[in-house]
Amino acid sequence: MHRQPLIEALDAYHPRDGDDEAMRHRVRSFVTGNAECFDRRFAPGHITGAAWLLDADGKCVLLTHHRKLNKWLQLGGHADGNPDVLDAALREAREESGIASIIAVSDAIFDLDVHSIPAYGNEPAHLHYDVRFLMQVVGDCRFRVSDESIDLAWVGRGDPLWMNVDASVHRMHDKWVNGFLERCVRPESMHRQP
Repeated sequence: MHRQPLIEALDAYHPRDGDDEAMRHRVRSFVTGNAECFDRRFAPGHITGAAWLLDADGKCVLLTHHRKLNKWLQLGGHADGNPDVLDAALREAREESGIASIIAVSDAIFDLDVHSIPAYGNEPAHLHYDVRFLMQVVGDCRFRVSDESIDLAWVGRGDPLWMNVDASVHRMHDKWVNGFLERCVRPESMHRQP
């Protein structure tokens, strides 16, 4: 079954608290109950892949000021039918940043979120079941702002920009700051190459 690798990754995910466990259950139920979960045309919602992208030193995270949503968010986007959500997240991170030298630090899931996407143009309101991975730049950290973004910024731990992000981005920030990363990185899953 094309959904089995994601189901196994969800089963291996280490939630940090009860809310995180509830999010895992919600995403897993959606995946197991909907064969079309990777298709962006599936009206109720679909799986998306995202990157918590660290700079080469691991001291800053690249955030995008998303054009359609007008929010500062992590990089990411639609799986577009690809059941390899990590691959989709890597593709989106590279496309949205213009940085080619991005690797997945681990194929273990870093964070999960389900959020509403408002209607836009001909697209009705729907849900994104966002699967997020820890990634890092392994070379030049200069980025290029794509058409999907108003701006991009490397944001350090004490940057005032953190006051302007939503709760799910704060949650990932807290995981990053409070050492949760090590729980997400299994030695056998290290470093998927570009």
